[in-house]
Amino acid sequence: MSTTRAKEQRATILVVDDEQTFARLIQDHLERAGHTTVGAESAEEALDALSKEAPDLLLLDVHMPGMTGIELLQQLKREERLPPTIVMSAYGELDVALDAVRSGAVDFLSKPFRLPEVELKVELALERARMDRPRSARRRRASRELRATRKESEVPEGAGELFHGMVGRSEVMRTLFKKIERVARFTSTVLVHGESGTGKELVARALHAASPRRGRPFVAVNCGAIPENLLESELFGHVRGAFTDASTDRAGLFVQAHGGTLFLDEIVDLPLHLQVSLLRVLQEGEVRPVGANQTTAVDVRVIAASAVPARDRVAEGRFREDLFYRLSVIDLQVPGLRERVEDIPLLVQFIVSRANQRLGTEITGVHPHAMARLMAYGWPGNVRELQNVIEQSCVMSETPEIGVEGLPAQVRTAAPEDDDDAAPGLSLPTDTLSIPRAVQATERALIEAALKRTGGNRTHAAQLLEISQRNLLTKIQRYAIDIPGQVGRPPRR
Repeated sequence: MSTTRAKEQRATILVVDDEQTFARLIQDHLERAGHTTVGAESAEEALDALSKEAPDLLLLDVHMPGMTGIELLQQLKREERLPPTIVMSAYGELDVALDAVRSGAVDFLSKPFRLPEVELKVELALERARMDRPRSARRRRASRELRATRKESEVPEGAGELFHGMVGRSEVMRTLFKKIERVARFTSTVLVHGESGTGKELVARALHAASPRRGRPFVAVNCGAIPENLLESELFGHVRGAFTDASTDRAGLFVQAHGGTLFLDEIVDLPLHLQVSLLRVLQEGEVRPVGANQTTAVDVRVIAASAVPARDRVAEGRFREDLFYRLSVIDLQVPGLRERVEDIPLLVQFIVSRANQRLGTEITGVHPHAMARLMAYGWPGNVRELQNVIEQSCVMSETPEIGVEGLPAQVRTAAPEDDDDAAPGLSLPTDTLSIPRAVQATERALIEAALKRTGGNRTHAAQLLEISQRNLLTKIQRYAIDIPGQVGRPPRR
């Protein structure tokens, strides 16, 4: 190796391992390879070393007394000072390796390993870091700039946009939030209806969080996901010897949720014989564990949910009518995503932020043209599908901003550019990443398209847009939209 090449390859490596004999062997080998090494016996000692000098590479053991290697990784990543890191573990577990990579490690070494293997991994990691350094610097800078601009637009609790974990600013969601707030303080049973992926469990959790029971347990169970022969025991518990393998007493979910809330998802999948038992619990406020002779009093607020109309199952004879009326004291309907299109930019911003934190991505936003595709797509899988699409785009995107090309095929083709009648006048700002500006431009274009298609009939246009006529009139005035036949004259309320 030439002198120039040796100097180019020389790096400072911080080796963190509580087994000092082993760590010293690694350091000696890497120093013979031309690198400079620094040793630390714990994560806390490593933090002290990192405060004095930033190494080119971190060799980090996972299992150490005190702070673990994974915890150190996560802290350094949060503080944006994580160097390229190779994690070492004596256990060689796959889940440890996955945790390390998710936390920001570039590679993983399973102990025991040979010293030449360490050297090879180190050289590869350093080479990758040298190639990636310019791009990473750009991404970090863009990420910092985005966070700085987002501080002014953080959504506070109760502002109608972030409500106990639910995101939305549309009229239908604000109405739902008000209903939840009003209903939460009572103990009445609630039946939540909504298509798959709309967030029915989030509604249940919001009801619990806004209620006087918020300090007590929230227990959720999917009635269709548990085998029928186990579901009775799961709900009501059992006593020792009630059936084969019942070696001890077991408290059911009703008892576990005592004082709090029990969420029964996909309630219409509950077998008929258990529907009778559930009805009795709701009426009497007590459960009888399988095999028991006595009942146990429980104080539980029950929230049930179904993706199909429960009335239809009653008509089919698959769901008891008396149980339906007992559960639907209060009915809440969760709108599908296509009914709240204006919430999509806010949801996307929320999902991107969560993905950046959880997956370690550094996505700064979505290009307005990509946002137009997202808002034009039908979303049969609702918010759950949107979340999957955005997370996939965050992982696969090669640029800090998700563009049209980064979206799945079915979403990319949702708004054909050659369909002039679909949304005439669509003009999205390309000089900014502002989600509000993209929303306003898209909303205005869709309203103009609906008015053009209906010849200026506001009632029919509101039906096409799936919003109320009053809401449409408000938006027409806000955007000063000319109605066909009334050019230049603002509409009157």
